[in-house]
Amino acid sequence: MPLSYKKALVTGGAGFIGSHLVDRLIKEGHKVIVVDNLSTGQEENLNPKAKFYKIDIRNSKLSRIFEKEKPDTVFHFAAQISVKESEKDPLNDADINILGALNVFENCRKYKIKKIIFASSAAVYGDVKILPVKEDCSEEPSSPYGVAKLISEKYLNYFYNAYGLPFAALRFANVYGPRQNSKGEAGVIAIFCDKMLSKGKPIIYGSGRQTRDFIFVDDVIEANLLALEKNKAGIFNVGTGEETDINTIFRKLKALTDSGCREIHEYIQSAEPKRSCLNFQKAEKELGWQPRYSLDKGLKETIKWFKDKKFN
Repeated sequence: MPLSYKKALVTGGAGFIGSHLVDRLIKEGHKVIVVDNLSTGQEENLNPKAKFYKIDIRNSKLSRIFEKEKPDTVFHFAAQISVKESEKDPLNDADINILGALNVFENCRKYKIKKIIFASSAAVYGDVKILPVKEDCSEEPSSPYGVAKLISEKYLNYFYNAYGLPFAALRFANVYGPRQNSKGEAGVIAIFCDKMLSKGKPIIYGSGRQTRDFIFVDDVIEANLLALEKNKAGIFNVGTGEETDINTIFRKLKALTDSGCREIHEYIQSAEPKRSCLNFQKAEKELGWQPRYSLDKGLKETIKWFKDKKFN
């Protein structure tokens, strides 16, 4: 890690991915400031070695934290994370994911941050026909959540061109792993793990033939660190390049948890893409990153964490 990067501010640092990032940054010798309003983040995820501020990213007082702490770099992970909620209330989604992000970006400009890493999403692409999708594919997001992520990327590009603020926007595929919340708008793997270990009834929405690119959280963290380290700006896909349908996920988890649950389908109307898969060649070439966890290995690690949490 470059010696010039000594202090990092992580928004959403009590959340699923953000807390893993905080742990890794501290392990690498960084001083870390966490900004999180704990609306979805968990206090138990907070690293005791990080300095924590409970504050919303939309709050004008955020600038005081930048002024006081003087971070070198910023990782922006705080967000409204539910696609369904963005469809129900696009105004709230835009308030958090566009105006909140803009407040963070403006403070990065004002306090001359050396680099900002933004947690973007495969949702910016929408339902594309040619997979795995590359970064130069036209973006047609099918949800307000995806629209907001894309607009935030455009703002980052503006700040880069107008003010020279270096950035990397990482378009994550479907991230899963330890600490993922199994309640509310959670990832399907977390929900299935929780239900199967609790002898509940996991529901497969739709036919289950819809595909996603599932990537383990540790691989995502590695991509963030490399994006900070390398002198590269722009947009990078972070995925495995492999499609897996939801039925396959259900059956793998059922076998790994030795669950006796039945395969139940519930048909709902959804604007979410039927298929999703990311080409990661750009990240491999420019950042030196590639995924290391196979799906089976990642699922085993995830199940172990859910078991430890539930039975210990």
